[in-house]
Amino acid sequence: MSWKLVAFAPKAVVQSALAAHEEREDWDEEIILTGSEVAEHLPDDWQLDAYMPRRPLKADRLAVASLFADGAPELKAEKLPETDWVVETQKMVQPIRAGRFHVHTPDYPAEEAEGVIDFTIPASQAFGTGQHATTAGCLTMLDAMKRSGLVVRNCADIGTGTGLLAFGALALWPRAHAIASDIDKVCLPVVEGNAALNDIAMGSGAGQLTMVIAEGLDDDQLQTSAPYDLLMANILAGPLVSLAGEFGWAVAPGGSLLLAGLLETQEAAVRAAYRAAGFRLAARIVNGDWSILWLRKRATFA
Repeated sequence: MSWKLVAFAPKAVVQSALAAHEEREDWDEEIILTGSEVAEHLPDDWQLDAYMPRRPLKADRLAVASLFADGAPELKAEKLPETDWVVETQKMVQPIRAGRFHVHTPDYPAEEAEGVIDFTIPASQAFGTGQHATTAGCLTMLDAMKRSGLVVRNCADIGTGTGLLAFGALALWPRAHAIASDIDKVCLPVVEGNAALNDIAMGSGAGQLTMVIAEGLDDDQLQTSAPYDLLMANILAGPLVSLAGEFGWAVAPGGSLLLAGLLETQEAAVRAAYRAAGFRLAARIVNGDWSILWLRKRATFA
């Protein structure tokens, strides 16, 4: 049985609550938060949904309410039908075009035009089907990196979800060694299935993808495969800041770092953490409220 708490508030208030949630190390992982527009014609009216596998307890209400700095709006509880809401929501998404990439679910046809890289990514429990602004922005940035002449021989995708960014990197640099990781065990069969669907070879050789389950870089294969000349991480601002030192170690001097999952309002803090780790900004994209950053590690920074 699934329930959710719903709160309606201005866009800035909901985004501040989501940012506060990212900073909570003791947050109940069974409570999943999302924020969205109430309607397309009301871009400043947002709602926050807190999904949970139980009827909301008083403690659940207090936890969600505590995310609102100036007092919480009314929280309404709704019982949900038994269904996988992630899958059901993603079934409704339209194909996207990001740079030379075309990403769609099996419900839509492939794009066969010359120069287009087409990926079929089914709706799943893993994040990263391409429709979110951060994932689409990362694909656009990868395309820009390739067009700028960037050469990638060894890359990593941290927090890969569906595997899409790793697939994109291998499509652009087909002889690269690639490794992808995620903290969520459900991503392993998802990535393997998506790789088979898109003719991505799994393995440790050139042009192949290795998939591991790990938190951050806490995995022997991730560490022994370093340093990387491209590391990608589309996660959240809080973890990105925490991982700056580890990513600084893992990226080769002169190498590239692609970061996403941060709101534009969080960009300054993320960039400051990575300046201290030896990176400089090469390019940025703002897609909606989200920043996508291409950072280069200074060649003289050890």
